[in-house]
Amino acid sequence: MGGSGELGEFLRRRRAAVTPADLDLRAPAGRRRVIGLRREELAGLAGISVAYYTRLEQGHVANASDQVLGALARALLLDDTQRAHLFDLARRPRRPARRRPRVERAHPRTLELLSALDHLPAVLLGRRNDVLAWNRMGHALLAGHVPFDAPDDPTTRPSMSRMLFLDARTRELERDWEHYARTHVGYLRLISGRHGDDPALAELIGELAMKSPEFAAMWAGGDVRECTFGSRTLNHPDVGPVEVTYQVWLQPDQPDHRLEIYTPGPDPAAAAAFAALERGLVHAAPSRASADTD
Repeated sequence: MGGSGELGEFLRRRRAAVTPADLDLRAPAGRRRVIGLRREELAGLAGISVAYYTRLEQGHVANASDQVLGALARALLLDDTQRAHLFDLARRPRRPARRRPRVERAHPRTLELLSALDHLPAVLLGRRNDVLAWNRMGHALLAGHVPFDAPDDPTTRPSMSRMLFLDARTRELERDWEHYARTHVGYLRLISGRHGDDPALAELIGELAMKSPEFAAMWAGGDVRECTFGSRTLNHPDVGPVEVTYQVWLQPDQPDHRLEIYTPGPDPAAAAAFAALERGLVHAAPSRASADTD
């Protein structure tokens, strides 16, 4: 779907989600045919003509000004993430060049940081949520059933998006799978608005929509979310239930790369689970080494 089509779809969804009561508007007497705002109501709130707004929603305006987009964002009560998505969609070329981007590679500086964080799980994700690298704790916490060296080869890199929806063991790991999945889909929609010229990202979304009815339903909902911090409760196969918090470190010179770092949740049992996970790695190391020498 082109940027103009997605822009119109986003505007229609947000217009349907805002009622006159949300904005203290006095609705005309009589039965309304729409639950949300009418086009003329939104246009009036944004200070633009109904004709211009209609053309914008239909994808016939290629260069809406920042002032117009800002006014629409305010009228639609958009949060910062939704506002950024609106601007991304409005600024996307009508016919984006479908160039396959360069293979993503982890910066040596980030790899050094991953290695230094040996007591905390950490994962480096690329633009499409592919795992570019992880440390031993990150691998053990989130994907112990996947070969540790899988991220080293671009053709075998684990996709966190595919694993979340298509891998049964990853799904079993998430105690509140639906909540985390909705957050993940909202972030994918945010990224798709920012990178509409990425064919691999479009292929990923299309594949998930075809193979996972749950993904298709969540994607159709149109939610857009940022994902920079939060908490998860995992049903870990080796250390049992463990509550974790995570935060994302963005890379200034590689803004599409996200370093996720996990820390134990407030329950003391979480710290104990982390310690048990680390002990398991330490105990497993000699057996791996001896196996290599046999």
